[in-house]
Amino acid sequence: MRTFKLQVQTTVDGYMAGPNGEMDWMTFPWTDDINAYIDAITDSVDCIVLGRKLAEGFIPAWKSGPPGETEESIDWMNNTPKVVISNTLTESPWENATVAGGDLAETVNKLKAQPGGDIIAYGGGTLVRDLIAKDLLDELHLFVNPAAIGTGMPVFPDLGAPQRLRLVTARPFECGITALHYEPKRS
Repeated sequence: MRTFKLQVQTTVDGYMAGPNGEMDWMTFPWTDDINAYIDAITDSVDCIVLGRKLAEGFIPAWKSGPPGETEESIDWMNNTPKVVISNTLTESPWENATVAGGDLAETVNKLKAQPGGDIIAYGGGTLVRDLIAKDLLDELHLFVNPAAIGTGMPVFPDLGAPQRLRLVTARPFECGITALHYEPKRS
């Protein structure tokens, strides 16, 4: 079965965006050490999962070749097949992207059962919180930025009960971000 990874930027106090979606707290520019770490995470990935709202900005932004990104990163983002999770879209308006709706757990389990490399999900508050709440992830890669914002869109939803995680690695980078790699502790 394929490994399903999450990569998300977060504040020290656990938010992935401010109350109105602000992301001005994110640390840039990144340093070579964090870029190499991300390359290692994505090396085995051949499918990107996005929520619809994030896809609407993410896919066109990468298609236009964002400034400051390497051609290799731009090519990887554009050429890697994407699955957009949406219950409002019926077909994809983007190249190299399909739309999947319905039950999230069923969709993810079908993706994981297909042959291929690993799968990675990038943010989008609703998608991230649903993936965590439904315990669908095999790895969580939290990129903790050296900022606290006090309120906003939390990475972790109200789960109703503790979700136990095992720390695999914690790695600080020159730019000030610390990557925390967790795996769920499952019975």
